[in-house]
Amino acid sequence: MRRLHPLLLVLAVALLALFFANVEIQIEGPHGWAAKLPVTFRMEGHWALNLFWGGRPLTGYHAWIFSFMLLAFHLPLVFAWQWSARLEARALGCVMLFWVIEDLLWFVLNPAYGWGRLISKQVSWHRHWLLGLPTDYWTFSIGAVLLIGFSFWRGPRAGARSD
Repeated sequence: MRRLHPLLLVLAVALLALFFANVEIQIEGPHGWAAKLPVTFRMEGHWALNLFWGGRPLTGYHAWIFSFMLLAFHLPLVFAWQWSARLEARALGCVMLFWVIEDLLWFVLNPAYGWGRLISKQVSWHRHWLLGLPTDYWTFSIGAVLLIGFSFWRGPRAGARSD
């Protein structure tokens, strides 16, 4: 069962992402990146947004929802009243994986988009692309794999030969 734990964790994160993608579709409709939400601030064109936010505008909606999800993924650490570098890596890796899956599902499941419209000329808020996908998908996926992998890595077994 221990070997299934990483797989079950990824499946649980994907299920959360599926549900949240559908919530966001209901909230945003065809207007991605909170473009038409009635009451949210929108900050654009700041150098820090290029560095930390992929060049996208910072909206009040995204500032609050990203913070909320970061806290939600840390809640199990509070429930268990435990913290370690490995548990922190697992929480951060899972939240990174969540956002990649959620964003991808937002396009795939959104009737206004679908897989075919996930392209740079149709999705202006993703400013940087690599191999046909937003670069955030690649960087966050790699980061998530490294963090989650580290969180489960046990190191060499005691007594094992290290030739």
